[in-house]
Amino acid sequence: MTSAPEATEPMTVTSPSGKITDCPERTGSLMTIDCIAGGSVHIYGTLRGRAMAGSIGNASARIFCRKLEAELVAIDGIYKMAEDMAPNLRGQAVQLWLEDDAIMAEKLI
Repeated sequence: MTSAPEATEPMTVTSPSGKITDCPERTGSLMTIDCIAGGSVHIYGTLRGRAMAGSIGNASARIFCRKLEAELVAIDGIYKMAEDMAPNLRGQAVQLWLEDDAIMAEKLI
């Protein structure tokens, strides 16, 4: 049996133009825009572009953002395009998670 990778400290990108395009070896959380993270993704602003959480097989990873404007989100290899998301979530603070191989979403208060 293979053990789960050891979690690392979260990486934070503070530049608004910061972009991480590939970091699947990280098992902690990643905070940026347009990213692939082994753990959860936290966007403390507007999520645009793509956010992929749980890229190393972490189905419990989540995506959090203060304003959802993403073109694509993915968790553990399950993808959802903007046109497949509920219209009332656009522009809202949202959390997304995986449930029974489907990406679920709800507004945050």
